[in-house]
Amino acid sequence: MRLIFRRTTDPAPRTPDLYDLAYLTGGPQRAVEAALVALHERGAVRIRASRVRTVDAADAHPHTHPVERAVLALCRRRSRSVRSLLGAMEAGPEVEEIERRMISSGLITPWRYRLTRAGRRCLEAAERSGSYPAYVFEGPAALPDGALRRNVSEELTPTPGLGHRLIRLGETLDDREPGHDHDTGGGHHSCGGGGGGGGD
Repeated sequence: MRLIFRRTTDPAPRTPDLYDLAYLTGGPQRAVEAALVALHERGAVRIRASRVRTVDAADAHPHTHPVERAVLALCRRRSRSVRSLLGAMEAGPEVEEIERRMISSGLITPWRYRLTRAGRRCLEAAERSGSYPAYVFEGPAALPDGALRRNVSEELTPTPGLGHRLIRLGETLDDREPGHDHDTGGGHHSCGGGGGGGGD
């Protein structure tokens, strides 16, 4: 009997979108924050007193990002607090899919979910491109609208282990761990600029 071995190869790397970058920067919290801000800017949700509700005419179109669709679905029947929305989204398949994709792309480690060197390079290139809103990298603190900034962020605390301001800390930790190179071959990962829209 002849055995046939097929060599499997990873598909071509996918350019991270706005929500991938938000996840790399601040984990599930930042991805949900980014969705809230993007939906608010499009007039799809209202955010008042740290509660979120969809606008009556807001419907998810085919190109709406899965994270945005999930937020709209959770807030359609009644308003939700930002805290409860974050809790529901963190356990949801949409955010888990981003996490799985970032691990399989070698941008975060499967243990402690730390950025790899490839992940840090990806974020730095995306920020330099100027193609994405500042709140993707800096969170609600970057929002010029003070009321929106407070409503999105006042009940939330930073996600430990991830965050744009922890990039330098991660580099220091890597340098202090001889023999442990967390770079999983960043040269083949793509993180080019592209629109920052919610399209998938």
